[in-house]
Order: sequence, then structure tokens, then C-alpha cells
Amino acid sequence: MRIAIIDPAAGISGDMTLGALLSLGVPTSWLEELPGRLGFAAVRVTIRDVRRAGVGCKQVEFAIPEQSHGRHVGELVRLVEQAAVSDWVKQRAVQAFRLLGEAEGKVHGVSPEKVHLHEVGAVDAVLDIVGAIEGFERLGVDAVYNWPIAVGSGWVEAAHGRLPVPAPATAILLEGMEIAPGGPVEGEATTPTGATLLRVLSSGAPPDRWRMAGSGWGAGQRDPQRYPNALRILLAEQAAEAGRVVLLATDVDDMSPEYVDPLRQALVAAGALDVQTWPVQMKKGRQGFRVEAMAPEALADAVTAELFRHSTTAGVRRWVAERATLPRHEVTVRLDGVAVRVKVLEQAAGGAGTRFKPEYEDVLAAARALGKPPIDVARAVERDAEALVAKTKE
Repeated sequence: MRIAIIDPAAGISGDMTLGALLSLGVPTSWLEELPGRLGFAAVRVTIRDVRRAGVGCKQVEFAIPEQSHGRHVGELVRLVEQAAVSDWVKQRAVQAFRLLGEAEGKVHGVSPEKVHLHEVGAVDAVLDIVGAIEGFERLGVDAVYNWPIAVGSGWVEAAHGRLPVPAPATAILLEGMEIAPGGPVEGEATTPTGATLLRVLSSGAPPDRWRMAGSGWGAGQRDPQRYPNALRILLAEQAAEAGRVVLLATDVDDMSPEYVDPLRQALVAAGALDVQTWPVQMKKGRQGFRVEAMAPEALADAVTAELFRHSTTAGVRRWVAERATLPRHEVTVRLDGVAVRVKVLEQAAGGAGTRFKPEYEDVLAAARALGKPPIDVARAVERDAEALVAKTKE
């Protein structure tokens, strides 16, 4: 399982996140094309290699034309809902703007949809939030975690005067998250956009054991001498302990086979990693079938409960096993504008290379949308995924 760990030791903002993702190998061409894809063709992107306290970082800046009007958060939600991004990105980006609207609305006493952002701030927020979420998608990680968050100290200049750090909306967005004690940052370290990204992307503290795979740094705008004003993102693989699974098995002879598929769906929804069935000969010559499910240890009880609930069994056999898996991550490719997720399996040392497995449900959906045979869609997205992975490694 490929994971990303966000290290906001000097805080987090949208542009710092984008810089760290580029530093990790997400193509610069993707970010340069992002404004036009979101309907902001006049915005220009500048990407620089800079240093922060001696650490090499990527810095991202958007040149956004000034406009006399602004936008409400409700408008930004509708803009994201119509954007040409995957459902995974769209769902999280919409959630991010709703969280941002709720926090700002609570501070200013207005409804979330009516929270007003001036034009530059609104466009910047869309590019930062949609870009950061889609950047993690392109990075192909299965889960995102974070270490404690630096918020800074002192005061920050706002539209209506000076506010204590963290600013009121940022403080609301950080509720329930672990804050780093002290730290060297004077002024605002974590912005509302950065806090929102943590809320919609991170699952909290990282697992206890993991293997380092890479790291990238995204520069903030300030350049103090005493510490690197930058966000670090680590890429990692979960350690072997994460491969422990529980196998669940039962035999039934008094259940109609037509209910096997709903049973399978319920087990998968409860967290089963795999479900198999096959016919068996039971006592007194009765024909039956065996159901075997594989589940992570933490979800074994939940999967067992669904096995009792959705079948006629009166008993379930359980045993713990070790599951050996190839390192894997996921990428998303577009076939004639339709998003398809592809699992990328890295062969072990001495293996025959990288394997690509398109997600079956995505292939079927794309085939229906494009009017093409599923097998043709699968072959096309495999080729595109292979080219995307090869480009990322360059």
C-alpha cells in the first residue's frame, strides 16, 4: 500500500502543497494546464526551483488578473461540480469548499454559500484546492496521513485588521486535529486553504511502521534564515505487518444461489479484500457452496457480522494469515475525457516489470459512455497508464 505523509512542521498552504507534489514527480505540464482546464485561461503559472534554509524546493505562483467583483463559495462549489476532473477529486474539492464556507460563515455570521471571496482569492483557492487534490490522485497514493500541524505565532493581517494566529477560520478548520507545540514560525504558518486540504485528504496520524520511498518539498513565499519555510511530503510503503489478514469461511446448503451476489457485495462493503465462492458436497449428499472472505484484522469482526447477516450460516471459521503482495499504487487516466482508475503493480526484484490492471467498474462505465467494447477500453487505458507512469519516472 503506497501512502503519503504530510509533514507540516512549518505549516501548510495550497501553494506549498502544489510545490511538494511537483517535487515528488507530478509533471509540471499538468499544473501549467490546470488553469485553462478549470476555466481560468488568463491565469499564468510560474514554477521555480528555490532554496529554503539550504533545502531545495519547488515554488508555485499563480499570476491572477485583478477583477472588481468576487465570488461566493456557492459559486465555487458549482464551478467545481462542473469541472473536468474525476469523481474522486470532485467529491473532495466540493467538500473542501463547503468546509471553508462553513468556517468563514461561522466567523462572519453569514450562511456558508454566501461567504464572499474577492476574485483573486477565489481563483487562487480553486486552483490550490482542486490542484492539490488532483495532484495526490496523480501521485497514485492509496492513503494520505499527516504529522502534527504548525500554526505559527503572533498576528496575521486580514481584510478587517490584525487577527491572532491561527486566524479564526483556520482554528475552526483545525478542530479535532493534532497541533504541533511551539515551533519557529513567526506569523501565519497554516492557512485556511492548507487546513481545509488536511481535513479532506488526511486520515490522521500515519501507521506505526512504514518504509520510506521518497520525499518532496514545496516552498512558502517567505524565506527566513532560521528554518526551511516549506512543506514536506513523504512517500512510503506500509511495512509487512500491514499484510496480516483474517480468512473467514463457511459452508451453506439452504440458501438460494441468487443471493450470493448481494452477500458478496455486503462483505466487500464491510471491508473484505476478496470474496470467493465454489460448490461443495455437504453431509447427507446435499449440494452447497463455500463462501471464503479475506479481511484486514481490524475489520474481521465487521465482515463476520455481515456474513451472518446476509447468509443462512450458523457458524464461521476464522484464522489469521500473512498476505504477500506486490507494491502497488493507483493512477487515473482519461480516455476521450472519461476517467478510469488503473492499479499499477511493481514486480519484485528479478520480476518481469510493471503490470497494469484497469478497475473493472471504471472500464464498464467508460465503455457505456463511449460506446466501445470493454476489452478495447481496458487495452487503451493500460497503454495510457504505462505511458503516464513512464513519464513520471523520467
